[in-house]
Amino acid sequence: MKKSLIATALSLFVSLPALAAPQTVTLSVPGMTCSACPITVKAALNRVEGVTSVKVRYEERDATVTFDDAKTTVEALTQATTNAGYPSTLKQSKATQK
Repeated sequence: MKKSLIATALSLFVSLPALAAPQTVTLSVPGMTCSACPITVKAALNRVEGVTSVKVRYEERDATVTFDDAKTTVEALTQATTNAGYPSTLKQSKATQK
């Protein structure tokens, strides 16, 4: 019984990383009012653990972020921009296939 329980726990632990998937979201960041604002937004998003890519577009007032959904969430991303002085909301989301 004990060996069976250990084997089950071990297989669950090993399979957890397989459940994670890269996600790509686009955040609306309407507070970017100058061409220097994207620098701050990008830096704030890059500091979030699990973020692998950030592209900020000043003209569209948005940021496209690719991240590991096992390490962070959309809420953490929007909180990071808000903490940097640029509140954001989810504009678009999709799973990234590799």
